[in-house]
Amino acid sequence: MEKDQEKIVFQIAKRVSAAGGRAYYVGGFVRDQLMNPVNTETSGNSSGNSAINDVDIEIHGIEPEKLKSIIGEIGDVLEFGKSFGIFSIAGYNVDIALPRKDRQTGAGHRELEVEVDPFLPVEKSCRRRDFTINAMMMDVLTGEILDFYGGREDLNAGVIRHVDDRSFPEDPLRVLRAAQFAARFDFTIAPETSELCTTVALRSLSPQRVEDELRKALVRGKKPSVFFQELRKMNQLETWFPELSQLMGLPQDPVFHPEGDVWNHTMEVLDRAVAYRDRVEEPFGFMLLCLTHDFGKILTTEVVKGRIHAYRHEVEGLPLIRDFLDRIVGEKKIKQYVTKMVPAHMKPNVTAFSRSSVKTTNRMFDSVPAPEDLIWMAMADKPVMAGNTPFSGDLDFLQERLEIYREIMDRPWITGRDLIDKGLEPGEDFGKILEHAHKLRLAGIEKDEALKQTLGFARTLRKKTNAEKQ
Repeated sequence: MEKDQEKIVFQIAKRVSAAGGRAYYVGGFVRDQLMNPVNTETSGNSSGNSAINDVDIEIHGIEPEKLKSIIGEIGDVLEFGKSFGIFSIAGYNVDIALPRKDRQTGAGHRELEVEVDPFLPVEKSCRRRDFTINAMMMDVLTGEILDFYGGREDLNAGVIRHVDDRSFPEDPLRVLRAAQFAARFDFTIAPETSELCTTVALRSLSPQRVEDELRKALVRGKKPSVFFQELRKMNQLETWFPELSQLMGLPQDPVFHPEGDVWNHTMEVLDRAVAYRDRVEEPFGFMLLCLTHDFGKILTTEVVKGRIHAYRHEVEGLPLIRDFLDRIVGEKKIKQYVTKMVPAHMKPNVTAFSRSSVKTTNRMFDSVPAPEDLIWMAMADKPVMAGNTPFSGDLDFLQERLEIYREIMDRPWITGRDLIDKGLEPGEDFGKILEHAHKLRLAGIEKDEALKQTLGFARTLRKKTNAEKQ
């Protein structure tokens, strides 16, 4: 937690205490503090975890208007829906909530009947939370932990367990959250919780909420594969991730893929990708790339002369990948990243194995939005033939070629102004002419020579165009 947040929370807690109430840290803050304690001496705040930036506190024993007045003494009050009893202070990432009782009135997560109750017993307040590890409270001033449902024991054992049989299914997102926490912390889901998750329908969830949990599992997960493995156990893949179900039992050549079917391969790639996730330009896009890269095998896998092949799967799978991304992912930039990277995902290993020319590797890097990410994806996807030993020197080869590509792209290059200065009239074909110049650039040809060749290409092109018009 940042120092400014810490001071604000402590100020609120002191004022609340003076007015006869108590302030508690709740939810993920308490969980993360117990998982990753940092020994710091702070101004009375026992939380001590400077790495935690999202802070939720719950105020007991204070009426809403009184709490609003207390917060107003410290800063500008922000109120998020009067019926929900949630406040914040402008400029600070701190949510300040009053205890409340929820009752589901429909299938959607917003279809709730909410009753704020400042004097709700703390045990009942904790009971409305999803998992035991999230149902603990910590007194802001004293550091006392309130744990009515065995959260600390489950945290120490690495178990995701629901709090209440009745309220848990009311929010279907909790199914995805169970899998997300399991992936994020490499925990197991309690059998009774997994069983309860099989009874919950997920269709009412919004794509945004599904994307949020998927993003956390992929970008923050210790073992992202666990997210999908757990959903598979719950029979909960079909609604939002049907393509992944189709990877199960889909065979691969055992020479290149001793791990088994495409599902197993994809899960292994996801977990290997964690080692590279912090190095890439777009972590979420990178992990989605690793997740979807072999969707094309659903359409192309066949046996030819006793060998299993999936020719052109890197291209043929794009419609499936677009459907998957359009269903869940909102950001256009992420979707473009994935669909531009997938067709090239095998090229790094192929070019490294054959020690391809500089021209070939330049074209490969130029075809994707994030060339270095492509290398890391290839490392995660690398065939594990000879006893799981990578081909020697491939990474060095690819990184050396990437440096060559970057150096070439940093050089001054032919522009439309260069062509005009050489007497070429501007025209509709300028784009095609500059595209030809770019190909010469990737071939490593120096600018002066490339300009001569480009002008020659332009004259030939225009001569041909004029002849066709006559």
